[in-house]
Amino acid sequence: MSKRCAITGVGSQSGNNVSHSNRKTRTRFMPNLQHVSLKSELLGVNVPLRVTAATLRSIEHNGGLDGYLLSHSSTKMTTEAAKLKRQLKKKLLAKAAA
Repeated sequence: MSKRCAITGVGSQSGNNVSHSNRKTRTRFMPNLQHVSLKSELLGVNVPLRVTAATLRSIEHNGGLDGYLLSHSSTKMTTEAAKLKRQLKKKLLAKAAA
C-alpha cells in the first residue's frame, strides 16, 4: 500500500537533515496518514479512506466529504476521489430531476 493520501495524492517528500556542523544527510518526510471511514450524505454510504490529517481538517471545514469533493477541483484530486465526485454529481442530478 502506497503512502499517499487517497483524496489529494500527497506523498512523501525528500530533504536534508542538517547537523550543527552543517553535514547534510538525505531523509524522507512521510505524510501523517489516517485510516478513516467518512459518511457520504448524498450516497448514504460510509467510504473507507486513507487521508492525511490536513485533508481531514479540510473535509471537516467544508462540511463533510460531500461538501469537500463538490467544492474542490477534480484536477487536484486522485482518480479515486474524482470518481467519487462524479458519483455525487450524478446523484445530485437525479435528485434535481425527481
